Amino acid sequence: MNSSPLILILEDEEDILELEELYLQNAGFETMGFLSPRKVRQALEEEEVALMVVDRNLPGAEGSELVAELRREGFAMPVIFVTAKDRDEEVEEGFIRGGDDYLRKPFNMNELVWRVRALLRRHTENREATLRYRALVMDLPGRRVERSGEAIPLTRLEFDLLHYFLEHPDRVISRDELLEEVWSDSEERGEKTVNVAVNRLKKKIESDPKQPYIEAVRGVGYRLC
Repeated sequence: MNSSPLILILEDEEDILELEELYLQNAGFETMGFLSPRKVRQALEEEEVALMVVDRNLPGAEGSELVAELRREGFAMPVIFVTAKDRDEEVEEGFIRGGDDYLRKPFNMNELVWRVRALLRRHTENREATLRYRALVMDLPGRRVERSGEAIPLTRLEFDLLHYFLEHPDRVISRDELLEEVWSDSEERGEKTVNVAVNRLKKKIESDPKQPYIEAVRGVGYRLC
């Protein structure tokens, strides 16, 4: 894992890309630069990217359309658009498609650094109250869950159950542990109770049975997948 936040830059003009990387690296950030979107998804899957800087005019793609696709797939890192598309309707389109900030070309490289710092600071503060897993986003204070931006209504028990899974994404959780940690003393307890609740939760959060979020581990319990 990088010791400094990793910034992914997608910019089709090589001289601008080099300048952006230089200024951000001098400010203490790690950077990955791309002149086309061809390998961006692979990088996002393999690296812990803290923020993206994206040009909208790209070879074979439109930057804001790419970001909209990534949002639908569950990628939630902040995005700054850096582009010559500067009409009001184009700026609005960028925000609607998932942008968090917008810099019109030409721009001051120092301003890009300042905006990256400010956006990362706000994102870090908000992340403390938010859990994310693939396309799921859980707002803890608001007790809300969304999948790809669409709200999923959950009961109190279903919310608490999903919360426990999201807090322990890397291990199998036994039914006994779920009963102990999620169910209150006044509620019905038993393995069948857990099975029913987990199946109800799965039906609500899983839109495609071929891409489940929770799987049963025979004879043990459940885990995120």
